[in-house]
Amino acid sequence: MRSFLPDFQVRVPATLPEALDLLAAEPGAWTPLAGGTDLMVLFNAGRLQARRFLDLSRLFELRGVQDEPGRLTLGALTTFSELREQRVVHQCFPNLVKSARATGALAIQNRGTLGGNIVNASPAADTPPALLAYGAEVELTSPAGARWIPYADFHQGYKRMDLGPAELLTRIRLPKPEGMGYHFYRKVGTRQAQAISKVCLAAYARLEGRVLADLRIGLGAVAPVPARATGTEALLRGRALDALPFEAARDALQADIAPIDDIRASAHFRRVVAGNVLVQMLKELAAVRA
Repeated sequence: MRSFLPDFQVRVPATLPEALDLLAAEPGAWTPLAGGTDLMVLFNAGRLQARRFLDLSRLFELRGVQDEPGRLTLGALTTFSELREQRVVHQCFPNLVKSARATGALAIQNRGTLGGNIVNASPAADTPPALLAYGAEVELTSPAGARWIPYADFHQGYKRMDLGPAELLTRIRLPKPEGMGYHFYRKVGTRQAQAISKVCLAAYARLEGRVLADLRIGLGAVAPVPARATGTEALLRGRALDALPFEAARDALQADIAPIDDIRASAHFRRVVAGNVLVQMLKELAAVRA
């Protein structure tokens, strides 16, 4: 049964301070609404529990792209289509472009936002693995001020986040890669487009000659939260590209993930495919001419 529209209340604050004051006045009472692409699915299914929404669409403070030396800052309301249109994102963060392209249909990409994709906290979301691989930070703002934290620390458990009831995620900041780098992004779903991930792996490697100087691996759909493969990264960091330990890395990855059985895939399938995608990435990396 579809939801009954008059049961819901929507406020549309004109400024960020107004929005934050509303959140602080009634902690937990208001649910922020950005693109609404996930909320509308629940609404249409009659399963939307929240009844009071804070429409963020007028908050100019959450929009825009700041391209500065050494870093790129994206407003939380940046849509997937806007990500795809930014030349600097193509040049410095190609995994983010690929993840935006992998997110639903064009209509979803036109409405869905980067901030919403993060705060919705789905472990199978498409952009979080890329953000983890690039070492992103997120800005959380409340009436008391703003704080930046590593995105890797933001998700604390399934649908649990380091986000207070009076806080909004306002910006996302990425350090620009320097030197020779290698970017990898692969989403495995039922099909190439308009399918939810069964496994997603993004990686960014910094190379010094033929040595893997640094590596970050972001994973989706293989744990309760989007997660870094820190054990696998530690095993591979500092290795020569000509002697990457493929099978040892596959084994290490199994300790970094905790997949579950659900309607999309079994835990066993996810473990096997995640290992295969990792080895695919490493073989491509080993073939890089540095």
